[in-house]
Amino acid sequence: PVIKKVFASGICERIGIDGVLKHEYGDDKELKLEVDMPTHKEAIEAVLSTLTVGEGKVIDSVNDIEAIGHRAVHGGEEFSGSVIVTEKVIDTMKRLIPLAPLHNPANILGMEICQELMPGKPNVAVFDTAFHQTMPDYAYMYALPYDQYTKHGIRKYGFHGTSHYFVSNEARQML
Repeated sequence: PVIKKVFASGICERIGIDGVLKHEYGDDKELKLEVDMPTHKEAIEAVLSTLTVGEGKVIDSVNDIEAIGHRAVHGGEEFSGSVIVTEKVIDTMKRLIPLAPLHNPANILGMEICQELMPGKPNVAVFDTAFHQTMPDYAYMYALPYDQYTKHGIRKYGFHGTSHYFVSNEARQML
């Protein structure tokens, strides 16, 4: 049987400004730390440190991490499911930056930094747009000249697919 246990959850906020790391662990324990994180790399280093040292420690070392999961906002038409992050995946995501210019660059940074800080650990990307890849063309096409779709990828992609997937499965189990 699969045993689901959340050891910790958290978020880094205000990267590049005044850095705050929120960390929840154990039996409803919380830490809110002001941490210098001028870049995403320092933010991820702060997370790894918080997980392995001090009051919020939940694992003995980074070696206890078996894999890293990344929520990625936009996979275009290229990704219809979760994928192991490779150089080709990152290159494809870079090509898709025009579809998610605020999110994909930060998603890519996180993947590259995790690969650097935890070499050899599998990184998996889960795309918010993947859930909606089964939409038929009549549902995702806009009433625009067709070359807007073929040249620029302008279409409905659907977002928040990871949440839709979870909620629809929960509803299915309740029915």
